[in-house]
Amino acid sequence: MSVIVSQPELLLDTRSPLGEGPLWDAERGVLWWVDILECLVQCYDPADGTNCTWGIGQMPGTLVLAQDGRLVLAAEKGFLWFDPETGDTEPITDPEPDLPENRFNDGKCDPAGRLWAGTMPICEEGNTGAMYCLHADSRAEKMADDYAIPNGILWNANATEMYHIDSPTRRIDAWDYDNHTGAINNRRPLYAVQQEGAFPDGMAMDAEGKIWLALWGGWAVIRLDPATGEELDQLKLPVSQVTACSFGGPALDELYITSANKGLSEEELAKQPHAGSLFKAKLSVTGTEFTKFAG
Repeated sequence: MSVIVSQPELLLDTRSPLGEGPLWDAERGVLWWVDILECLVQCYDPADGTNCTWGIGQMPGTLVLAQDGRLVLAAEKGFLWFDPETGDTEPITDPEPDLPENRFNDGKCDPAGRLWAGTMPICEEGNTGAMYCLHADSRAEKMADDYAIPNGILWNANATEMYHIDSPTRRIDAWDYDNHTGAINNRRPLYAVQQEGAFPDGMAMDAEGKIWLALWGGWAVIRLDPATGEELDQLKLPVSQVTACSFGGPALDELYITSANKGLSEEELAKQPHAGSLFKAKLSVTGTEFTKFAG
């Protein structure tokens, strides 16, 4: 049975080069997200439809909430604090000072409040990226390497498995995960994208333990059963480069979806004029609240 109440609607016609990282802030009732290539942190308020932006002078890959009301960014020059009251950033640590051609991409906090995020080459060529875990004491630990474009990351409900994407592989991989220590091992394929020309990008998990996967080049977000690999549902978008999704709204039954228009030709943009914009779908299943950074 489908859990889709309504297909995605256009919320903000931003036409961003690379919209990414949607994150629902339940306390403020807003959606945080980024435009990586425009170096913007953004905040969409569904109460009045406004979208505030802050230029941070470097490319932000993703963001998470902190305990004190600030946010933590994984960005071009490492991990940063971001204060939404002032727009100021403060460095936490840069685990790759010797790799200025890399930047951080997608990431999330694990159930224990550690921030996991992956780096990638800005030119999108090669496998110089790595997966890092930012601990509460501001120590960044390399957990895996040889990544090209690290993307969506999730944990199952009982915190025994981690799911992660390296987009060019066109699959989601699973790892055994120790929530107490953060250790990962036994990497194995979980799901392979079958649609021609589509690549897995960002992910969200609903309260039933099912994965919602954004398909770059696939015009869709699909709902998957991680236990069987079965595709259960599909949200169709009027844009091809779907980047990420996040549950939000007061009841966590809305799915916010980001997209990108980078690299599209004039002919392609004419067919998808809202590429790079923000969308929202209504569902009959809910998500779960994001874990805040423990530091």
